[in-house]
Amino acid sequence: MENQEKKDKSKAVSRRSFVKNTSLASGAILTAGIPFEGMANINNVKKLKLAVVGCGGRGTGATVQALTADPDVELVAMADAFQDRLEGSLAAIQEHFEDERTIKVSEENRFTGFEAYKKAIDKADVVILATPPGFRPQHFEYAIAQDKHVFMEKPVATDPAGVRRVLQSAKLAKEKKLNVVVGLQRHYEHKYLELYQRVQQGAIGKIVSGQVYWNSGGVWVRKREPGQTELEYQMRNWYYFNWLCGDHILEQHIHNIDVANWFVGEYPTTAQGMGGREVRNDLDHGEIFDHHFVEFTYPSGAVISSQCRHIKGCFNRVDEAFQGTQGSVVASKGLISNLDGTEKFRHDGQKDPNPYQVEHDRLFAAIRNKNELIEDAENGAKATLSAIMGRMATYSGQVITWEQALNSPLNMVPEQLTWNSTPPVLPDEKGHYKIPVPGITKFQ
Repeated sequence: MENQEKKDKSKAVSRRSFVKNTSLASGAILTAGIPFEGMANINNVKKLKLAVVGCGGRGTGATVQALTADPDVELVAMADAFQDRLEGSLAAIQEHFEDERTIKVSEENRFTGFEAYKKAIDKADVVILATPPGFRPQHFEYAIAQDKHVFMEKPVATDPAGVRRVLQSAKLAKEKKLNVVVGLQRHYEHKYLELYQRVQQGAIGKIVSGQVYWNSGGVWVRKREPGQTELEYQMRNWYYFNWLCGDHILEQHIHNIDVANWFVGEYPTTAQGMGGREVRNDLDHGEIFDHHFVEFTYPSGAVISSQCRHIKGCFNRVDEAFQGTQGSVVASKGLISNLDGTEKFRHDGQKDPNPYQVEHDRLFAAIRNKNELIEDAENGAKATLSAIMGRMATYSGQVITWEQALNSPLNMVPEQLTWNSTPPVLPDEKGHYKIPVPGITKFQ
């Protein structure tokens, strides 16, 4: 599952032969539609300097994919809050390419701490942003201000203040003609692209309802270790703190909510739902829920039911399904059906390239080809806000509108942090963190 690919460093870079094979296949597909005069830009020999900010499993995997996408890309700088994660990431990247090319990052270009991102970004032409998402708005803002092309992971913020900040930077990126890819990789997956095209052509009529899912057993936990400050503990166990992660409805389920927005062709006007903590109640589970159910209503009248759960031993499904006036679609199966249930179309995905690789192939092709501009940031921000709306609805038990969410003053992430800083949330004397309670927790 994507969860393992994004969070487990060793697995993120062990798909070696798969990445090689799919990058070759996707490269042929992507360059086929580029005019001949654009090929000179793609094939030029200008070295592009790459920096990665956030050296966990996803940052490591994304760096491997970026270096695979274009042979004239050089990793020149790395930044992370923690030295051990940076060094482990570099070692994994070097191991991945050991038979083909030498990957070196000089000692003076390995930066650690809260201000490290600026030093790494300053060294590069292209930047990978893969820290915990709470830091994304600040890092993206700086990268665009410094005229860098960007790949940034989703979600792009954890609160509405961060979303607004990303929307501002997205506008500036467009004005500067800087390419921005957001890691909502279903937009780069052939199955989804083909299904979307057929839906746009009327294969199922007008979408009136749908169901989107991220139900799984959950992800990693990093337990508190002796000697850690509260801030270091939360930074290392970031998935369970909203200022850093935003809850799993945002960090993972954003993918499925984004697909709903994409296929419906709108962003939701309201969200209402329920959620809580049923089994994930240990001290190291921080403050987030283990299940959410949200009903999103769209301007067209479409209603999408959204569910995500991190509980072992339950029904698992990561998928999207939509019903229209003339048929239905199930994304996991690549299947479009008529109203009577008969099969109308099924996608054959046996030769589909890896979408995680394709998004990097597309990014570097667009940088080389001056006639193309990728502008994912605005949708990434609005997909992020959609999931935040859902979290607000489940935490409060209230109906939340798009305007309420967008204009909310909620700002959870401190602008300036040092290792002596106090994090935004603290445990009580027994080590427990305050948990949202629907009907009591207020919308902000």
